[in-house]
Amino acid sequence: MGGPTFRAAVVRTPSGPDSIEIIEVPVVEPGPGEVRVRIHAAGVNPVDLAVANGVFHAMGVVNQPEHTGLGWDFAGTVAAAGPGVDLAVGTRVAGLINGLDRAVGTYAEQIVVAAADVAVVPDGLDLATAATVPLNGLAAAQIVDLLGDAPTGGHADRNRLLVTGAAGAVGGYVTVLAHEHGWRVTGLARAQDEDFVRSLGADFTTVAEPGWDAVADCAALREQGLALVRDGGIFVGVRPNAGPTAERGVTVAAVVTRPDGVRLRELLTRVASGELPARVHAVVPLDRVADAHRAMAKGGVRGRYVLKP
Repeated sequence: MGGPTFRAAVVRTPSGPDSIEIIEVPVVEPGPGEVRVRIHAAGVNPVDLAVANGVFHAMGVVNQPEHTGLGWDFAGTVAAAGPGVDLAVGTRVAGLINGLDRAVGTYAEQIVVAAADVAVVPDGLDLATAATVPLNGLAAAQIVDLLGDAPTGGHADRNRLLVTGAAGAVGGYVTVLAHEHGWRVTGLARAQDEDFVRSLGADFTTVAEPGWDAVADCAALREQGLALVRDGGIFVGVRPNAGPTAERGVTVAAVVTRPDGVRLRELLTRVASGELPARVHAVVPLDRVADAHRAMAKGGVRGRYVLKP
Protein backbone atom coordinates (compact mmCIF):
# COMPACT_ATOMS: atom_id res chain seq x y z
CA MET A 1 0.00 0.00 0.00
CA GLY A 2 1.70 3.18 -1.15
CA GLY A 3 1.32 6.59 0.47
CA PRO A 4 0.28 7.62 3.96
CA THR A 5 -2.30 5.60 5.89
CA PHE A 6 -4.31 5.88 9.09
CA ARG A 7 -5.89 3.41 11.50
CA ALA A 8 -9.59 2.62 11.47
CA ALA A 9 -11.79 0.08 13.26
CA VAL A 10 -13.88 -2.08 10.91
CA VAL A 11 -15.72 -5.39 10.68
CA ARG A 12 -15.30 -7.80 7.77
CA THR A 13 -17.69 -10.55 8.89
CA PRO A 14 -19.71 -8.88 11.64
CA SER A 15 -20.39 -11.11 14.63
CA GLY A 16 -20.06 -8.90 17.68
CA PRO A 17 -17.16 -7.20 19.48
CA ASP A 18 -14.65 -9.96 18.71
CA SER A 19 -15.12 -9.34 14.98
CA ILE A 20 -13.86 -5.73 15.21
CA GLU A 21 -10.37 -5.23 13.84
CA ILE A 22 -8.13 -2.22 13.33
CA ILE A 23 -6.65 -1.84 9.88
CA GLU A 24 -4.60 0.68 7.92
CA VAL A 25 -6.44 2.60 5.18
CA PRO A 26 -5.13 5.21 2.73
CA VAL A 27 -5.31 8.89 3.59
CA VAL A 28 -7.73 10.74 1.27
CA GLU A 29 -7.41 14.46 0.65
CA PRO A 30 -10.55 16.62 0.90
CA GLY A 31 -12.26 17.77 -2.28
CA PRO A 32 -14.22 20.98 -2.86
CA GLY A 33 -16.35 21.83 0.16
CA GLU A 34 -14.75 19.11 2.30
CA VAL A 35 -12.42 18.93 5.29
CA ARG A 36 -10.16 16.19 6.56
CA VAL A 37 -10.44 16.01 10.34
CA ARG A 38 -7.89 14.49 12.69
CA ILE A 39 -10.19 12.69 15.11
CA HIS A 40 -9.50 13.17 18.82
CA ALA A 41 -12.67 11.50 20.10
CA ALA A 42 -15.48 9.34 18.71
CA GLY A 43 -18.67 8.41 20.53
CA VAL A 44 -19.83 4.80 20.89
CA ASN A 45 -23.55 4.54 20.16
CA PRO A 46 -26.07 1.67 20.16
CA VAL A 47 -26.21 1.75 16.35
CA ASP A 48 -22.50 0.88 16.28
CA LEU A 49 -23.13 -2.25 18.33
CA ALA A 50 -25.85 -3.23 15.87
CA VAL A 51 -23.49 -2.78 12.91
CA ALA A 52 -20.78 -4.85 14.58
CA ASN A 53 -23.36 -7.54 15.35
CA GLY A 54 -24.39 -7.71 11.69
CA VAL A 55 -27.96 -6.48 12.18
CA PHE A 56 -27.88 -4.14 9.18
CA HIS A 57 -25.90 -6.53 7.01
CA ALA A 58 -28.66 -9.09 7.57
CA MET A 59 -31.25 -6.48 6.55
CA GLY A 60 -29.38 -5.88 3.30
CA VAL A 61 -28.64 -2.20 3.92
CA VAL A 62 -24.87 -2.67 4.27
CA ASN A 63 -23.09 -3.99 1.22
CA GLN A 64 -19.39 -3.24 1.69
CA PRO A 65 -17.35 -5.77 -0.31
CA GLU A 66 -14.28 -5.78 1.97
CA HIS A 67 -15.06 -4.19 5.34
CA THR A 68 -17.54 -1.89 7.06
CA GLY A 69 -16.49 1.14 9.10
CA LEU A 70 -17.87 1.81 12.57
CA GLY A 71 -18.77 5.08 14.24
CA TRP A 72 -21.09 8.01 13.47
CA ASP A 73 -19.98 11.05 15.42
CA PHE A 74 -16.63 12.63 16.18
CA ALA A 75 -14.73 15.64 17.43
CA GLY A 76 -11.26 16.68 16.41
CA THR A 77 -9.23 19.29 14.58
CA VAL A 78 -9.17 20.28 10.91
CA ALA A 79 -6.09 18.72 9.30
CA ALA A 80 -6.74 19.88 5.72
CA ALA A 81 -9.42 21.89 3.92
CA GLY A 82 -10.53 21.54 0.31
CA PRO A 83 -11.28 24.36 -2.10
CA GLY A 84 -14.02 26.73 -0.99
CA VAL A 85 -13.70 25.93 2.71
CA ASP A 86 -12.86 28.71 5.17
CA LEU A 87 -12.08 26.54 8.18
CA ALA A 88 -8.44 26.98 9.19
CA VAL A 89 -6.19 24.03 9.90
CA GLY A 90 -6.28 23.37 13.64
CA THR A 91 -9.89 24.51 14.13
CA ARG A 92 -11.71 22.32 16.65
CA VAL A 93 -14.82 20.79 15.09
CA ALA A 94 -17.42 18.11 15.73
CA GLY A 95 -19.69 16.36 13.30
CA LEU A 96 -21.77 13.44 12.16
CA ILE A 97 -21.36 11.19 9.14
CA ASN A 98 -24.48 9.79 7.61
CA GLY A 99 -25.56 6.34 6.57
CA LEU A 100 -24.55 2.79 7.44
CA ASP A 101 -23.05 1.59 4.17
CA ARG A 102 -19.45 2.85 4.31
CA ALA A 103 -15.96 1.42 4.43
CA VAL A 104 -14.65 3.83 7.09
CA GLY A 105 -16.48 5.49 9.96
CA THR A 106 -15.47 7.71 12.85
CA TYR A 107 -13.75 4.95 14.83
CA ALA A 108 -10.60 6.11 13.09
CA GLU A 109 -7.72 8.54 13.23
CA GLN A 110 -9.08 10.67 10.38
CA ILE A 111 -12.25 11.32 8.40
CA VAL A 112 -13.13 13.35 5.32
CA VAL A 113 -16.53 15.06 5.57
CA ALA A 114 -18.50 17.91 4.04
CA ALA A 115 -17.56 21.16 5.76
CA ALA A 116 -21.27 22.03 5.99
CA ASP A 117 -21.79 18.97 8.21
CA VAL A 118 -19.35 20.04 10.93
CA ALA A 119 -19.61 22.70 13.62
CA VAL A 120 -16.91 24.60 15.44
CA VAL A 121 -16.60 23.38 19.03
CA PRO A 122 -17.04 26.28 21.50
CA ASP A 123 -14.16 27.24 23.74
CA GLY A 124 -14.50 25.56 27.10
CA LEU A 125 -16.09 22.37 25.74
CA ASP A 126 -13.63 19.48 25.67
CA LEU A 127 -13.49 17.30 22.58
CA ALA A 128 -14.44 14.08 24.38
CA THR A 129 -17.72 15.66 25.50
CA ALA A 130 -18.27 17.31 22.12
CA ALA A 131 -17.98 13.90 20.43
CA THR A 132 -21.07 12.65 22.28
CA VAL A 133 -23.33 15.43 20.99
CA PRO A 134 -23.75 15.16 17.18
CA LEU A 135 -25.71 11.92 16.73
CA ASN A 136 -27.71 12.08 19.95
CA GLY A 137 -28.29 15.83 19.93
CA LEU A 138 -29.34 16.01 16.29
CA ALA A 139 -31.54 12.92 16.67
CA ALA A 140 -33.30 14.58 19.59
CA ALA A 141 -33.75 17.90 17.79
CA GLN A 142 -35.18 16.13 14.77
CA ILE A 143 -37.49 14.02 16.97
CA VAL A 144 -38.86 17.25 18.43
CA ASP A 145 -39.33 18.57 14.87
CA LEU A 146 -41.52 15.52 14.15
CA LEU A 147 -43.51 16.07 17.35
CA GLY A 148 -44.06 19.72 16.48
CA ASP A 149 -45.27 22.32 18.94
CA ALA A 150 -47.67 21.18 21.62
CA PRO A 151 -51.34 22.05 21.04
CA THR A 152 -52.52 25.38 22.43
CA GLY A 153 -55.84 27.13 22.81
CA GLY A 154 -58.78 24.78 23.11
CA HIS A 155 -56.50 21.76 22.96
CA ALA A 156 -54.01 22.98 25.56
CA ASP A 157 -54.85 19.96 27.69
CA ARG A 158 -53.48 17.68 24.98
CA ASN A 159 -49.85 18.46 25.59
CA ARG A 160 -48.78 15.46 27.68
CA LEU A 161 -45.61 13.91 26.25
CA LEU A 162 -44.00 10.72 27.51
CA VAL A 163 -40.30 10.30 26.72
CA THR A 164 -39.22 6.66 27.03
CA GLY A 165 -35.57 6.16 27.87
CA ALA A 166 -35.52 9.68 29.29
CA ALA A 167 -32.24 9.09 31.12
CA GLY A 168 -30.46 8.02 27.96
CA ALA A 169 -28.39 10.19 25.64
CA VAL A 170 -31.17 10.94 23.14
CA GLY A 171 -33.96 10.93 25.70
CA GLY A 172 -32.23 13.46 27.90
CA TYR A 173 -31.98 15.94 25.05
CA VAL A 174 -35.59 15.34 23.93
CA THR A 175 -36.79 15.96 27.47
CA VAL A 176 -35.25 19.44 27.50
CA LEU A 177 -36.01 20.42 23.90
CA ALA A 178 -39.64 19.25 23.91
CA HIS A 179 -40.39 21.27 27.03
CA GLU A 180 -39.32 24.37 25.09
CA HIS A 181 -41.97 23.55 22.47
CA GLY A 182 -44.78 23.59 24.99
CA TRP A 183 -44.96 19.91 25.84
CA ARG A 184 -45.60 18.85 29.43
CA VAL A 185 -42.92 16.18 29.64
CA THR A 186 -42.80 13.05 31.75
CA GLY A 187 -39.72 10.85 31.57
CA LEU A 188 -39.98 7.07 31.72
CA ALA A 189 -36.84 5.54 33.21
CA ARG A 190 -35.56 3.34 36.00
CA ALA A 191 -35.94 4.40 39.62
CA GLN A 192 -32.24 5.20 40.03
CA ASP A 193 -32.50 7.78 37.23
CA GLU A 194 -35.26 9.83 38.86
CA ASP A 195 -33.05 12.65 40.12
CA PHE A 196 -31.42 13.10 36.72
CA VAL A 197 -34.72 13.13 34.80
CA ARG A 198 -36.29 15.60 37.23
CA SER A 199 -33.19 17.81 36.94
CA LEU A 200 -34.12 18.25 33.26
CA GLY A 201 -37.43 19.85 34.27
CA ALA A 202 -39.61 16.79 33.65
CA ASP A 203 -42.00 14.74 35.72
CA PHE A 204 -40.94 11.14 36.27
CA THR A 205 -42.41 7.65 36.18
CA THR A 206 -41.09 4.10 36.21
CA VAL A 207 -44.34 2.58 34.89
CA ALA A 208 -46.36 4.36 32.23
CA GLU A 209 -50.09 4.00 31.84
CA PRO A 210 -51.74 4.42 28.41
CA GLY A 211 -53.36 7.67 27.31
CA TRP A 212 -50.47 9.99 26.47
CA ASP A 213 -51.00 12.66 23.84
CA ALA A 214 -47.57 11.92 22.38
CA VAL A 215 -44.73 9.47 22.94
CA ALA A 216 -41.11 10.05 21.97
CA ASP A 217 -39.87 6.46 22.00
CA CYS A 218 -36.18 6.96 22.70
CA ALA A 219 -35.99 3.52 24.36
CA ALA A 220 -37.18 1.83 21.13
CA LEU A 221 -40.13 0.10 22.79
CA ARG A 222 -41.95 0.22 19.43
CA GLU A 223 -45.33 -1.58 19.71
CA GLN A 224 -45.24 -1.26 23.52
CA GLY A 225 -44.59 2.45 23.15
CA LEU A 226 -47.33 2.90 20.56
CA ALA A 227 -49.82 1.29 22.94
CA LEU A 228 -49.18 4.13 25.39
CA VAL A 229 -50.47 6.78 22.94
CA ARG A 230 -54.10 7.85 23.06
CA ASP A 231 -56.28 7.50 19.97
CA GLY A 232 -55.35 10.22 17.50
CA GLY A 233 -52.08 11.04 19.27
CA ILE A 234 -48.49 11.15 18.03
CA PHE A 235 -45.77 8.51 18.19
CA VAL A 236 -42.17 9.24 17.14
CA GLY A 237 -39.73 6.34 17.06
CA VAL A 238 -35.98 6.01 16.58
CA ARG A 239 -35.82 3.00 14.24
CA PRO A 240 -37.00 3.91 10.75
CA ASN A 241 -36.72 0.34 9.46
CA ALA A 242 -38.53 -1.27 12.37
CA GLY A 243 -41.30 1.04 13.48
CA PRO A 244 -44.77 -0.01 14.59
CA THR A 245 -47.70 0.10 12.17
CA ALA A 246 -50.04 3.04 12.66
CA GLU A 247 -53.33 2.28 14.39
CA ARG A 248 -56.23 4.08 16.11
CA GLY A 249 -55.59 7.27 14.18
CA VAL A 250 -52.17 7.69 15.78
CA THR A 251 -49.66 9.63 13.68
CA VAL A 252 -46.53 7.45 13.51
CA ALA A 253 -43.14 8.79 12.44
CA ALA A 254 -39.51 7.79 12.93
CA VAL A 255 -36.45 9.98 12.96
CA VAL A 256 -33.76 9.58 10.29
CA THR A 257 -30.92 11.58 11.80
CA ARG A 258 -29.21 13.87 9.29
CA PRO A 259 -26.03 15.94 9.56
CA ASP A 260 -26.72 19.63 10.15
CA GLY A 261 -23.73 21.80 10.93
CA VAL A 262 -25.72 24.92 11.80
CA ARG A 263 -27.99 23.17 14.25
CA LEU A 264 -25.10 21.19 15.71
CA ARG A 265 -23.33 24.44 16.57
CA GLU A 266 -26.40 25.54 18.53
CA LEU A 267 -26.49 22.23 20.41
CA LEU A 268 -22.77 22.35 21.22
CA THR A 269 -23.14 25.91 22.50
CA ARG A 270 -25.97 24.83 24.79
CA VAL A 271 -24.00 21.84 26.06
CA ALA A 272 -21.04 24.13 26.78
CA SER A 273 -23.30 26.46 28.79
CA GLY A 274 -24.84 23.60 30.77
CA GLU A 275 -28.33 24.03 29.28
CA LEU A 276 -28.22 20.56 27.71
CA PRO A 277 -26.85 17.42 29.35
CA ALA A 278 -23.79 15.64 27.99
CA ARG A 279 -22.28 12.74 29.87
CA VAL A 280 -19.05 10.92 29.16
CA HIS A 281 -18.91 7.56 30.93
CA ALA A 282 -15.28 6.83 30.05
CA VAL A 283 -12.63 7.65 27.46
CA VAL A 284 -10.83 4.55 26.19
CA PRO A 285 -8.15 4.00 23.53
CA LEU A 286 -9.27 2.93 20.06
CA ASP A 287 -7.45 -0.35 20.64
CA ARG A 288 -10.01 -1.16 23.35
CA VAL A 289 -13.05 -0.67 21.13
CA ALA A 290 -14.20 -4.27 21.65
CA ASP A 291 -14.14 -3.79 25.43
CA ALA A 292 -16.25 -0.64 25.10
CA HIS A 293 -18.80 -2.51 22.97
CA ARG A 294 -18.98 -5.38 25.47
CA ALA A 295 -19.46 -3.02 28.41
CA MET A 296 -22.15 -1.02 26.62
CA ALA A 297 -24.00 -4.18 25.58
CA LYS A 298 -24.43 -5.13 29.24
CA GLY A 299 -26.63 -2.05 29.69
CA GLY A 300 -26.99 0.35 32.56
CA VAL A 301 -24.27 2.74 31.37
CA ARG A 302 -25.22 6.38 31.85
CA GLY A 303 -23.20 8.50 29.48
CA ARG A 304 -21.23 7.48 26.43
CA TYR A 305 -18.02 5.59 25.99
CA VAL A 306 -15.69 7.72 23.90
CA LEU A 307 -12.85 6.29 21.81
CA LYS A 308 -9.55 8.11 21.56
CA PRO A 309 -7.56 7.13 18.43
